[in-house]
Amino acid sequence: MRAIGIILAGGNSKKMRELADRRTVAAMPVAGCFRSIDFALSNMTNSGIQKVAVLTQYNARSLNEHLGSSKWWNFGRKQGGLFIYPPAVTGDSWWYKGTADALYQNLSFLRNSREQYVVIASGDCIYKLDFDKVMDYHAEKGADVTVVCTECTNDEISRFGVLTLDEDSRIRAFDEKPTFSESTTISAGIYILRRRLLIRLLEQCAREGRTDFVRDILIRYKDTKKIYGYRMNTYWSNIATVESYFRTNMDFLKPEVRDYFFRQYPGVYSKMDDNPPAKFFSGSSVKNSLVAAGSIVDGVVENSILFKKVYVGKGCIIRNSIILNDVFIGNNTTIENCIVESRSYIKADAVYHGEDGVKIIIEQKKGT
Repeated sequence: MRAIGIILAGGNSKKMRELADRRTVAAMPVAGCFRSIDFALSNMTNSGIQKVAVLTQYNARSLNEHLGSSKWWNFGRKQGGLFIYPPAVTGDSWWYKGTADALYQNLSFLRNSREQYVVIASGDCIYKLDFDKVMDYHAEKGADVTVVCTECTNDEISRFGVLTLDEDSRIRAFDEKPTFSESTTISAGIYILRRRLLIRLLEQCAREGRTDFVRDILIRYKDTKKIYGYRMNTYWSNIATVESYFRTNMDFLKPEVRDYFFRQYPGVYSKMDDNPPAKFFSGSSVKNSLVAAGSIVDGVVENSILFKKVYVGKGCIIRNSIILNDVFIGNNTTIENCIVESRSYIKADAVYHGEDGVKIIIEQKKGT
């Protein structure tokens, strides 16, 4: 074991609109039967990291239920384990004021560990990455901090930290969420540094009342610490907006994306429910879609993702949509370009069309 892992999973995004009312972004369902945090957890266990802390805060109930057993990601060991750290009310602290403050309030996790490195990752990103290779790169460069980076389109640049790297891949500029940038290289929200260095930096931040990891550590020390970028050329997506969440799920309808995540070694792991296989009635039609276990389809489903325990009634038409867990859709209903929230009850003969962007549907049966 060369490293311990820390997953930042406490944030809520207003850009997720109603979807963030019930859960933190890290708990958002992805690709039919996964949660967003599954990808970070799987990357860590696949990289030999045996001890992982998940820092939670907003709307953490769904996430905590999902993380109730560490066995799904093989963290149920005598050495290591999976630790869940919500904010603790003490005489000195109340709520996580930022990412650096969240790490500082759990400094005992770092101090009580013996591993040389710390891998810090966000819980709202979809990717596969071998952290061992990043740690090798970190050691080869003699870096103080290594930031995993990737490329981004110009229309999304304002969502991320934009990096400027020199010929040796050392970070020379870090512009946090600019409205415009000539660079399209962004931080993937994954950082590697020595455990003892992280402890010193966090203690310094706390003494000065600084609370943000990016602004108060990466940007502040970019000229005095050796901070390098590790370029990631494989699939990566952040799901912290409704539009990016919809697009990322729809990416899993592409054969090459499904093959990369689910058929190429190593795999992605998640909590498993004891549901029966999906059932399709005679006369139903499913094209280019993912249908999770426990679902029943008696209509037409095209270019869509149905999560667990979804019922699609007779004569329904579901196109270009995401139907989250435990949804009932009554007969002769049409849903197109929409996201249907978990546990919704859609009456028969309803029509929903998302015309200007993605429409979010939240419907509950009377009396529930």
